[in-house]
Amino acid sequence: QVQLVESGGGLVQAGGSLRLSCAASGRTFSFSNYAMGWFRQAPGKEREFVAAISWGGANTYYADSVKGRFTISRDNAKNTVHLRMNSLKPEDTAVYYCAAVWQKPATWGLDRFIRGSYDYWGQGTQVTVSS
Repeated sequence: QVQLVESGGGLVQAGGSLRLSCAASGRTFSFSNYAMGWFRQAPGKEREFVAAISWGGANTYYADSVKGRFTISRDNAKNTVHLRMNSLKPEDTAVYYCAAVWQKPATWGLDRFIRGSYDYWGQGTQVTVSS
């Protein structure tokens, strides 16, 4: 059974920073075969794409709303993916989820990461940005 566990959420003032982490585990789960994505869902709103990173880490993708402020990275040796969030805004307040989708050896465009299905999801971590 595959588990994705997010951590690092919390309360921060506008302009501050947070670093989210997502640890993946599973007896047969080969982390390096999977692209990883971050999504978020604010109260009363639909879940939206935030960022994604390809299976090897060579390609990263961002929503326009976070481009230049957020950075996604991965450590395949530790089965973890991170989301560094700088210059946070109150509108970044949401529950943040990480997700995994088998990608290797394919190369995808941004649209696939935004609209495509993912194989596994974490339970989410709350990020609250106060004004």
